[in-house]
Amino acid sequence: MTNKNMVPILIADDDLDDCRMIEDAFRESRLLNKLHFVHNGEELLAYLHRTGKFKEEKNSPLPGLILLDLNMPRKDGREALKELKTDAEFRQIPVVVLTTSKAEEDVYRTYDLGVNSYITKPVSFVSLVQVIRDLGRYWFEIVELPESRVNRPTKSKS
Repeated sequence: MTNKNMVPILIADDDLDDCRMIEDAFRESRLLNKLHFVHNGEELLAYLHRTGKFKEEKNSPLPGLILLDLNMPRKDGREALKELKTDAEFRQIPVVVLTTSKAEEDVYRTYDLGVNSYITKPVSFVSLVQVIRDLGRYWFEIVELPESRVNRPTKSKS
């Protein structure tokens, strides 16, 4: 197993059935990366900033990749993406939108906000497994990712 297989992946999706399918697709694809789940944009940012229930480092390792759904409660994926990509501490983390939206406006807007890739969620599990397999191959075998900052400091809230 290479270090790239150890890169944690953060998945932001409010649909628990989709989360289970994504987790199963990773397993089926034989990708061994540790998966962490959040269910809205507020949780995504709390995870990254290590606040609330994500205060402990073991509960919030810096992800090497974020899979982001757009349509989530509290703070949607677009808002979270905007905050994430304007924060110098997190903007280098690759973000892949994985959503049901096929709206051209969403595609353009998320690329303007700095998303690295935009994928419409496949309807079938077999297709999802293929997408996850291709994502894994691309992000963990082909491209070079920045070194993970494992012992990143926690921002102090003054």
